[in-house]
Amino acid sequence: MNWFEWIERETRPGEAEKRRGAFDGLLVLDLSYGNLAGSVCSSFLAEQGARVIRVELPGGDISRKFTPEGTFLGDSGLGYLVEELGKESVVLDYLSPEGGALLKKMASQADVLIETHGQEKMVSVGLGYPELSGVNGRLIYLSITPTGNFGPDSAPGEVEADVVGQARSGIIYLTGEPEEEGKSPEYYQVPTRVGSWFSWYAGGIFGAFSVAGALFYRESSGKGQFIDLTPSESILQFLDYNLTWYHAAGRVRERLGNFDIAVYPYTFVRCKDGYTFIAAYNDDAFRTLCEIMGKVELLDDPRFASFSERTKLENERELVKHIEEWTSRHTADEILRIIQDTISRKSGPGAAVVTGRVNRPDETLKETHWWERGVFVNHEDPDYGRLVLQGPGYKMTETPPRVRREKRPLGADTVRVLKELCGLADEELERLKRKGIISS
Repeated sequence: MNWFEWIERETRPGEAEKRRGAFDGLLVLDLSYGNLAGSVCSSFLAEQGARVIRVELPGGDISRKFTPEGTFLGDSGLGYLVEELGKESVVLDYLSPEGGALLKKMASQADVLIETHGQEKMVSVGLGYPELSGVNGRLIYLSITPTGNFGPDSAPGEVEADVVGQARSGIIYLTGEPEEEGKSPEYYQVPTRVGSWFSWYAGGIFGAFSVAGALFYRESSGKGQFIDLTPSESILQFLDYNLTWYHAAGRVRERLGNFDIAVYPYTFVRCKDGYTFIAAYNDDAFRTLCEIMGKVELLDDPRFASFSERTKLENERELVKHIEEWTSRHTADEILRIIQDTISRKSGPGAAVVTGRVNRPDETLKETHWWERGVFVNHEDPDYGRLVLQGPGYKMTETPPRVRREKRPLGADTVRVLKELCGLADEELERLKRKGIISS
């Protein structure tokens, strides 16, 4: 068996259920509300084998309503559906005294609790970290809020639009087309949000990472801990040199669209069948690109002759015209073949020419490579039928991530979970249903 056959066999997500998970035996209570960062976090933990109980207030999480053009599958919008799979569903009014007492009993047996209400509210109902750590010293308590649990801007409130988190971080200011002098401020020249729920997903990723770190610490100390996280602060990790540039040189990075002041060419360009990416990371690579395009005369143009000159914005605007003159005569796949054929005969800096087509979502789904790697999975949804969803984006040989397949209706597991973790009898469960504290 060669290396490629072995690594595919050992990491294929479809085989994960036959193997142990890194978080097998872990009990996670996800109380997040109006902030999908919590759900994203618990999804990562579920992929690694954790038992995740999604606890929602009566009526369900408001995040269930976030969906394009009113498209729902049963009781879930499309965005919520992706982060709902593989979790048990409990409906419990944990903000009420009776519901809070039940939640506290569940937390006494849990390893991780995720909330997005903020500690002011959670403490007010007896479910803050001080109270729950008192009944379970091993509990890892993750609080995800818009502004954090302390600091001058700290404020209660769990519902934060993803785009607000993006805006606070500064990433939106850097994204979009530049405002040009002498032109009216057209709509397309304003700051532009990142097209996905970037703030929520960044917060969820760092939430899962911080929980994993807390679990590792607990192994040696026996102690749980409190984690204070905000999605906007998580995005700051993605701002690369832009904050340091201001601190070091007093310069503010303005919107540049597809231009880049650190390296050029490093941009998207038009081609015969859409758009593709072109980059040449150094002077030798730029020479290679000019040879490929049949434009070696550009090497003698003082505007393009050196790395420092090519990264001047006015020169970038001119250089992209020459590049598109060539790319517009070829399809993205043709450009890829031409460049790969050339750099396969080179080594060192001269081979640092990169290209790749810009996929539409429907084209992304047609990529055989990603299907073979298990990035996409077929999900049989009880309300719709066959759906294609994203699978785990990472591979592991000993604890491969699970594909989260099962979609549970809202409250489907309330009775079973409360019987198991709280020891409630049928009569008590019926009484709580009549009072609206639980539903199933």
